[in-house]
Amino acid sequence: MDRFISSMLKKGVIISTLGLIAIVLLQIYARFFMAQAPAWTEEASRLCFIYATSFAAGLALKNNYYVHLDYFYNLFSKNVQRRLKIIIPVLTVFLFLILAFYSLEFIYLGRLESSPSLKIKMAFIFVSILIMSLSVSYYAFKEVMAQIKNEKP
Repeated sequence: MDRFISSMLKKGVIISTLGLIAIVLLQIYARFFMAQAPAWTEEASRLCFIYATSFAAGLALKNNYYVHLDYFYNLFSKNVQRRLKIIIPVLTVFLFLILAFYSLEFIYLGRLESSPSLKIKMAFIFVSILIMSLSVSYYAFKEVMAQIKNEKP
């Protein structure tokens, strides 16, 4: 299951990033060789960026790519550090599950509206929030389980 989720997120990042690159190249080409750039390119590049970030958020947590404040962390005793290694992922799971819950309402409301230039349902755009929250929650939960497993004598 973990491989499948990781693979889908990686593919999402790659497709979104390639889409962003293609659209930016089109914008550059249009500014030099056309009367004006197509109006939809700015919105499409923003959408690709949002999705690339959403797909990458969980992978960044999984691979420990987020910035850590080691200076402050190292000021704590080993006992506090051990507890923080469980508390922080638990709070992360809690926060992102709340975000996932409210993103469902956002998606529901977005089905009635369309984006200005692409004319796609805003619900599609808001699904990115759900993807990000669920992937971060999943990998934070895995971290909680790993920390609990390591705590056992």
